Amino acid sequence: MTMTEQQLQQIKITAEPISSAQCRFVVDRPLYPGSSFFFGSKESAEGSPLAKRLFDIEGVSAVLISHDRVTVSKYARADWPVIGKQIGAAIRAHLATGEPAVREELRKELPPEDAIREKVQDVLDTEINPSVATHGGVVRLLGVKDNNVFIQMGGGCQGCGMADVTLKHGIEIAIRAAVPEVGDIMDTTDHGAGRNPYFTPSRK
Repeated sequence: MTMTEQQLQQIKITAEPISSAQCRFVVDRPLYPGSSFFFGSKESAEGSPLAKRLFDIEGVSAVLISHDRVTVSKYARADWPVIGKQIGAAIRAHLATGEPAVREELRKELPPEDAIREKVQDVLDTEINPSVATHGGVVRLLGVKDNNVFIQMGGGCQGCGMADVTLKHGIEIAIRAAVPEVGDIMDTTDHGAGRNPYFTPSRK
């Protein structure tokens, strides 16, 4: 169902800067209910009408669509005050069409949870933990639900003021580079992260 111009103007979108290269846009209604999908390039966004609109904005380098949130990464030369207004307009324009944010066929192409879990664990074992271990830290994989990954920081990482920076600029980049199918990456030690940072692994 399409929206009127008045309805579009009533949509509330809040920008939450994460870093100089990333900003999270929170919408007052679900865009992709209960699900998440990451697009690391314009070419990968063919199955997402919303992501395609966002990649048409100069400077956008990556898009994560998650329930009522869109996290956008940009190139250094792009200016947030300018690009942010364009992103808000693109989200409203998408909602006006009534189209899904991500087409169902993309989800059907996702690997099973076990395959994602195995790949993420390999990244932790071979790349991330050998690095954070030098500071007495450890990153544990608690589980995978759909394509969402739940991790926990321990040792020297837990409680560290740089833990969130480490996650966003190191761990997340490494995981996405190796496993691009991953959606949300949630650190369960950070109660402010993600839609649902609390996670209890299923008992099997």
